[in-house]
Amino acid sequence: MKPSVVAVIPARGGSKGLPVKNIRPLGGKPLIAYSIEAAKGCPLIDRVIVSTDDPEIQRVALEHGAEAPFLRPKELATDCATTESVLQHALTWLEEQEGFQVDILVFLQPTDIFRKAWMLKEVIRRLQADPNLDSAFVAFETHKNFWRITNGQPVRLLEVPYGPRQKREHLFREDTGLACATRARFIREGRRLGPRTSIVANSDPASLIDIEDEFTFWLAEQALTSGKRSVND
Repeated sequence: MKPSVVAVIPARGGSKGLPVKNIRPLGGKPLIAYSIEAAKGCPLIDRVIVSTDDPEIQRVALEHGAEAPFLRPKELATDCATTESVLQHALTWLEEQEGFQVDILVFLQPTDIFRKAWMLKEVIRRLQADPNLDSAFVAFETHKNFWRITNGQPVRLLEVPYGPRQKREHLFREDTGLACATRARFIREGRRLGPRTSIVANSDPASLIDIEDEFTFWLAEQALTSGKRSVND
């Protein structure tokens, strides 16, 4: 029997950085529609669920073909609520209220719209191909140096010598909001990723745009309307 694959798109109504951002029109349609269309366009995904606390977001999600079978509890729609707790709630609801068994859960963040169809397919295929793999996620490949402050002192995260970009060891910025597939047992435990993971490397700079404020919304709008970038291709 083929493992069931369910996409969950968390979309709360109380955004402070950009009010009602999840249904704000962008390029002629609500922001959340991009993630719904990406998930529904993936032949490996069986169901597309939007988890929201907002009836208006629920209505828009339904209009664009997603399922929105519940309104998320208010305590899971605060600034302090974690994505992991929201995914866990959606999974538990489907299994307890519908008796629907989820095998692989795919997380999509509605503010990450510059994902490509191959990204969704690849994170799922890796889990389907390797039963020992727990999670697969998209990450941006970069050659930049990264630092952190430890005990008040700057500390370089990785000692990579300076030199030509092409010859430097790459680091990977985790972008699970673009596409992340994890076996359901880890989601039930409140975890986004299992211990055995696979990175799906991505180098498109547009994928770095995470729409969180007026500037990033404008940036995404410019990328779309200029024809420099498209989504879900």
